[in-house]
Amino acid sequence: MGRKKTPRWLEAARLRKGPVSPGGRADWLARALGRAGVMPRTEAERAIREGRVEVGGQVEREPFAPVQPGVEVRVDGRLCELEAPLLVLMFHKPAGVIVAGKDPEGVGTVFERLRAVLPAELQGFEWYAIGRLDRDTTGLLLFTNDERVVQHGTSPETHLPKRYVAEVAGRPSEEALARLREGLVLEDGPTRPAGARLLGPEQVELVLTEGRHHQVKRMLAAVGHPVRALHRVAVGSLVLDVPVGAWRRLSASEVSVGLGFNDVRA
Repeated sequence: MGRKKTPRWLEAARLRKGPVSPGGRADWLARALGRAGVMPRTEAERAIREGRVEVGGQVEREPFAPVQPGVEVRVDGRLCELEAPLLVLMFHKPAGVIVAGKDPEGVGTVFERLRAVLPAELQGFEWYAIGRLDRDTTGLLLFTNDERVVQHGTSPETHLPKRYVAEVAGRPSEEALARLREGLVLEDGPTRPAGARLLGPEQVELVLTEGRHHQVKRMLAAVGHPVRALHRVAVGSLVLDVPVGAWRRLSASEVSVGLGFNDVRA
């Protein structure tokens, strides 16, 4: 059995020397460069190992080296600003691509599709998907340069509603919809009550406040109506409003009100 890979945050924590100063935010070097839009994290790791990055006037070859707020960082001699803006993007995911770093089937990933349409000024950021959609599921997918937004958007404690429209086999009865609203018992335990209504003869709208693996598909299958096609139309109060394969940046108000994320960086 292979040795488990150490999580990135743990590697960075082991290299940190001393406590973080009050009000400060220590970060690891490669991630800080990606969050600030200097270069994506994989490129940053390569640049650091090649000796092209200086921290506080010294060459730093460890991607997980801690970097404190206010320290001077240079890449190829150029001074870099690490005060990162908090960015959240709305993207309309097409069918066929996966939410992963690589696609073993060779069809493509959402990260590749997103980068293909981003302008030059956003290419240097490391983008994180806020949650996942299955390969064949389309619709609203959010991206951010800040992992705190990912944690907020995917945490079970947040109860962020996500609205889906499913094309199903057969016409669900009111009894089936009532079971969805009350919550079902799946193989991994009971679900929270869901919003459920019939939009058409074989079309159901489902609103969930949790995000288990294949949950929409499993819930609808459990009431006798397997999903034929699935589309996510909203997250929080954010409603998808861009064409397939397109994106737009969310405003600060949309992030705070639409997603309920109000944390600010120290």
